[in-house]
Amino acid sequence: MKSRQKRLWGIGLGVLLLCGAAYFVLNAFQSNLVFFFTPTQVAAGQAPQEGHFRVGGLVKVGSIERDGMAVAFVVTDTHQEVPVRYVGLLPDLFKEGKGVVAQGRLDAGRIFVASEVLAKHDENYMPPEAQHALDEAAKARMGGAVMR
Repeated sequence: MKSRQKRLWGIGLGVLLLCGAAYFVLNAFQSNLVFFFTPTQVAAGQAPQEGHFRVGGLVKVGSIERDGMAVAFVVTDTHQEVPVRYVGLLPDLFKEGKGVVAQGRLDAGRIFVASEVLAKHDENYMPPEAQHALDEAAKARMGGAVMR
């Protein structure tokens, strides 16, 4: 084999290995990608019916029901609501009327089954997506009130 052929084989093998590595990195990234949806988007069917995603908003006042380690509550953006079920320990800052983001999936009954629940960490923090959702719901509610 001539040195030119060896060089071409080496370059071809290097490109093939690089493509393989890029495939595995992008595949791992895609499988760990989790999108955020508001309760309004979930109610409108914009959230994936299969697969994990995050839903965020406020914990509806009076909606928390505890049964041992199982907890049921409602996440709202003041326009729409999503019922959530979670089994496990909740963060200490989890309270009614406070911001929350839950990660999980919708079951057949359109109930969000959470695998993880995150609560805001101080008085001033709310996830940007959740704050935007609340602002949009308030605009929609005000627009609906003006039209009537």
